[in-house]
Amino acid sequence: MVKIEAAESLQLAVLAAQVADEVKVEDLRILRIGHLCGFADYFVIGTCRSRTQLRAATHRIIESGKEHGRYRLGYEGEDSENWMLLDYGDVVIHLFSPDSRAYYNLERLWGDAEEVEWSPTAAPIEA
Repeated sequence: MVKIEAAESLQLAVLAAQVADEVKVEDLRILRIGHLCGFADYFVIGTCRSRTQLRAATHRIIESGKEHGRYRLGYEGEDSENWMLLDYGDVVIHLFSPDSRAYYNLERLWGDAEEVEWSPTAAPIEA
């Protein structure tokens, strides 16, 4: 198994948020969770207003990841209209409908996580 460095994990999380922002995903957050659990370093969480937007954001994130040499390990919610999860091992991306985001409330569930500041217009973080 290949060990991913922390800087590479953060780079992927920021890239995913930037790509999601390009397709107008709302209320994007990056949470640093690695110190709280053993299965990932970051969550990226966002809200999509339609199934079309959900699918477009998911597709764009997958393609951008591939362009940067990162491939998803898992994919959940393919047939869902309310939620998609992309698992990159070190980074887990959750895209929700507004109702599903409120229901699952990952920010509250992971309340001890540190929110990472990022910018949609900044150059991606170099590893």
